[in-house]
Amino acid sequence: MNERLYVTPYRCIDCKICEQACSLVKSKRPGVPARPRVQSFNVEGDTDFVLLCLQCDEASCQAVCPVDALVRNPVTGAIEVTDRCIECGFCVVACPFGCMDYDPANNEYIKCDVCYGDPACAKYCPTGALVWAERPLSEAEAEQRSAQRTTDPFSVPAGD
Repeated sequence: MNERLYVTPYRCIDCKICEQACSLVKSKRPGVPARPRVQSFNVEGDTDFVLLCLQCDEASCQAVCPVDALVRNPVTGAIEVTDRCIECGFCVVACPFGCMDYDPANNEYIKCDVCYGDPACAKYCPTGALVWAERPLSEAEAEQRSAQRTTDPFSVPAGD
């Protein structure tokens, strides 16, 4: 698979739909949202950006894990937390970007795993700031997607 998650920061409008979609998809108990693996921020009132795991080639979170619980998925290329995790928290401290986290609602350490090749954050991003594709969206494609934006985050057709 040659697809990857592309982030185009200037397209982010800090709507937090990516966070909501991630939280719903990763929820393990009905009515209890999971902590999102993606975060959007607004800095100084005019700069919006999305933060998610960079899936580093030489990941410090993976290097410090004493039980090799962080494993790269050969299909998606994402580093995933396996059930070998002993909840030591070393990975959270080691990640220089703050992309490893702890979800107290589900009592687990988490990071973006690109939803095993179907990332909800990209699927529902109304502006094309997040795209799961073999290539990023062109300006014309991004403008068309932005024009489709509504107040309902789940109204964006799947596959766009």
